[in-house]
Amino acid sequence: MPLWSTLIVGLACVTMIALGLWQLRRAEWKEGLLARYVAAEGKPAIGFPTVPPTDGSLLFRRASGICLQPTSWSARAGSSRDGQSGWRHLALCRTGAEGPGMLVDFGWSRDYQAPSGYRGGPVTGVIDSDRDHILLLVADVPAPGFAPSALPSPTNIPNNHRAYAVQWFAFAAVAAATYIVALRHRRRRK
Repeated sequence: MPLWSTLIVGLACVTMIALGLWQLRRAEWKEGLLARYVAAEGKPAIGFPTVPPTDGSLLFRRASGICLQPTSWSARAGSSRDGQSGWRHLALCRTGAEGPGMLVDFGWSRDYQAPSGYRGGPVTGVIDSDRDHILLLVADVPAPGFAPSALPSPTNIPNNHRAYAVQWFAFAAVAAATYIVALRHRRRRK
């Protein structure tokens, strides 16, 4: 039996099995995280925090705040509540001198343009995070001219870790089987 190739294939198989076990641990962690998110949906509404935590503990909670004035608008790809693709319109709102402000998803449209004439006011909705993991409030009632954006939901977060674990275990099995077949083929040639 060739020493170096056996050692390399053995190490590769051990590494793939370790990655599979790691994915199983990640699956358990993700299940706990998703359970926490589902529980957050049923908690009482809170005021949108002046300095939002970065640990995701407020995701999917109902919240409210006051947008004194939108200071800037951005449009990002998104969906409406009825599943149509288009643009969700986010505004960074001035909330007073107490903090960095509040990011609000004020609704969905097929057009990239920001709304004209919206001056701010009370906002209620569900806490989500944007692509940079910054908390935002998805408004229940959209700004004039917009449809409501899709509400965030823990059911939209995939938990593929068990499937990834199966893949790693399958890769290890295929590598070991292929190596065994190669060794038998080599032995027959000799």
